[in-house]
Amino acid sequence: MSYRTTKNKVIMVKGIKIAYRELSLGQSALPLVMLVHLAANLDNWDPQLIDLLSTHQHVILLDLPGVGASEGTIEATLEETAHSVIAIVHALGYEKINLLGLSMGGMIAQEVVRAAPSLVSKLILVGTGPRGGKGVDKVTPVTFAHMFHSLLKHKDMKRYIFYTNDAQGEQVANEVFARLKRDNGYADVPMKVSSFLKQLRAIKKWGVAEADDLSFVKQPTLIVNGDQDAMVPTENSHLMHQRIKGSQLIIYPHAGHGSLFQYADAFSKAVQIFLS
Repeated sequence: MSYRTTKNKVIMVKGIKIAYRELSLGQSALPLVMLVHLAANLDNWDPQLIDLLSTHQHVILLDLPGVGASEGTIEATLEETAHSVIAIVHALGYEKINLLGLSMGGMIAQEVVRAAPSLVSKLILVGTGPRGGKGVDKVTPVTFAHMFHSLLKHKDMKRYIFYTNDAQGEQVANEVFARLKRDNGYADVPMKVSSFLKQLRAIKKWGVAEADDLSFVKQPTLIVNGDQDAMVPTENSHLMHQRIKGSQLIIYPHAGHGSLFQYADAFSKAVQIFLS
């Protein structure tokens, strides 16, 4: 089994079709549900990373409403999106999960914990920040700036968002992008521009909201980032670590927003240790 050849599955949730993928080579007491970043569908997860995680974990990855092959529309707020996550998890038959959120997915994951604390056993927040955190309200202009830079350089839009702007970042980006190619007939439905813009508006609302002290997060929490995150400043990871009692923090060197893909082997091992 490999994520590269894992097909979408579909489940009906509140009258709409939700696409997801699951992969499990090992045994785990609880599934690890994973929420992806802005402007991304199921194909934006690094297959190498998912294969490594699924060696020990039952991994479930979601296309939320309005994303990829899922029906419905993007919700106006991340809080509403969190309620969709909760409904999907319950529809899949689970009352308890471990939850991983990357970037925007990490923001949604925090709202899942706020709305349904008993649902989440352990929480993993990667390349993200708290509500009202530093630079969260600037995600839109930062995103467009990096997209413009990538366009000028004829690069993938994630080149400068996810990886450092130097030779090492270029090498890492090329390696990850090569792994992301799904030309085998199993590709997800591309992200719509309108859905992408709705996600940006939801993040902006969350970013300008009252700053959160994260006192509601009681779960064991692992916080991960690169030391040079240009999308959601790394300072936010340190802040969350300070505010979430007993949390663990990993900052990978010479890495940006995509640190979990750049350090796929080390990250997967850290996740396994944390969840076990």
